[in-house]
Amino acid sequence: MSARKQPGASPGDNTITYREALRESLREALSADERVFLMGEDVGRYGGCFGVSLGLLEEFGPDRVRDTPLSESAFVGAGIGAALAGMRPVVEIMTVNFSLLALDQILNNAATLRHMSGGQLGVPLVIRMTTGAGRQLAAQHSHSLEGWYAHIPGLRVLAPATLDDARRLLAAALADPDPVLLFEHGSLYNMSGTLDPAVHEVDLDRAAVRHEGGDVTVVAYGGCVPKALRAAEDLAGAGIGAEVVDLRTLRPLDDATVIGSVRRTHRAVVVDEGWRSGSLSAEIESRICEQAFFELDAPVERVCSAEVPIPYARLLEEAALPQPADITAAARRAVG
Repeated sequence: MSARKQPGASPGDNTITYREALRESLREALSADERVFLMGEDVGRYGGCFGVSLGLLEEFGPDRVRDTPLSESAFVGAGIGAALAGMRPVVEIMTVNFSLLALDQILNNAATLRHMSGGQLGVPLVIRMTTGAGRQLAAQHSHSLEGWYAHIPGLRVLAPATLDDARRLLAAALADPDPVLLFEHGSLYNMSGTLDPAVHEVDLDRAAVRHEGGDVTVVAYGGCVPKALRAAEDLAGAGIGAEVVDLRTLRPLDDATVIGSVRRTHRAVVVDEGWRSGSLSAEIESRICEQAFFELDAPVERVCSAEVPIPYARLLEEAALPQPADITAAARRAVG
């Protein structure tokens, strides 16, 4: 199915944005299965706060693309009920900070019902939300809380970083019999490029090596993957080969790909936009040390956000977030 082009695109233009790739995945899901429907704040007439669902209301109607009241707990709960009743709901939460208003539904209902029912009840629910900083949305709308949700058994947590993953991950998520949280980094929505025609499906259980190298492993996910790739290019210019591993799935983590890379390079840098204390980067560092300690030639480096509420001012925000130069410096320290 071809992607809709931005206004002004030439007929032969095959480029697609991350936002459009997500929209195409939603369109495909709605077309393929009548049980699938989308609901959330402003997903219908407004086309989604970030424009992902633009045009879907006109195409599929208000029964399949539903605007909801401003109550995350209520419409996430409705999504859980619909999933229990046999539907395949896709619930959009505008930004990750608003998901905290539905945390009771996500943690105590969606994630636990299969266990508490002895396997009788599944919740095949997909929850999409925008995450991350870098867009001057200040402290209340710039959180990276994926690590919090990756702490919860019963959930699968995804963080697509590429156009192909944005296009294909939703189909795999909807096929999962249990709840899936899909985190879309806000800085990626305008990223553009072409889709790989050879990619028709995505393996949710496997991380992806995005750049090969033999000197240091750089582990990243979501909005930090493009930064890691830019750092890998800079390091290549200095004769340092960085292997960039895109986690893609944050729960369950693909230890095999990460540890396999570290055993080849003998050094590791973990990049995480979350705060350093109690972060997903700490979990990954711990697993590397548990499983490949004697393979390491240097301590594991971590590049995380500063331990402050994310500032509004652009220069301060940039200083608080992981940047390619920080990743390059950490890799150089690891290589020594």
